[in-house]
Amino acid sequence: MKINFDSLKPVYIQIAEAIEDDIISGILTEGDAAYSQLIIARGLNVNPATAAKGINVLVSKGILEKQRGSSMVVACGALERLLSERKEIGVNGLISSLVSEAVKIGVSESELIGKIKNHYKGLEGKQNE
Repeated sequence: MKINFDSLKPVYIQIAEAIEDDIISGILTEGDAAYSQLIIARGLNVNPATAAKGINVLVSKGILEKQRGSSMVVACGALERLLSERKEIGVNGLISSLVSEAVKIGVSESELIGKIKNHYKGLEGKQNE
């Protein structure tokens, strides 16, 4: 987990996003114990309250839950919720910004779609290596 202390994004949000990334990438799976606030605080050299705030963001979203007798665990359905959220909010937001910029600078729809297809091909080639 890496945090950019120079970022305008609050540290607790970066912590929450880093845990989300670990769930999406499969490092943490549903039912796994999540990182404790003390482990996060020590590992990142942040206040435990900041780490707890990041964890609580995920609890409020239903991504992490307190399991009786143990620590926080990745909730059942967390991966599906995260993927859905990122597709809906993240990708749509990026597409909106991309299309707005393309229109502003005179890139046609077909040209933009061609560029996107080329990027997909490049990434698919890297995954096959």
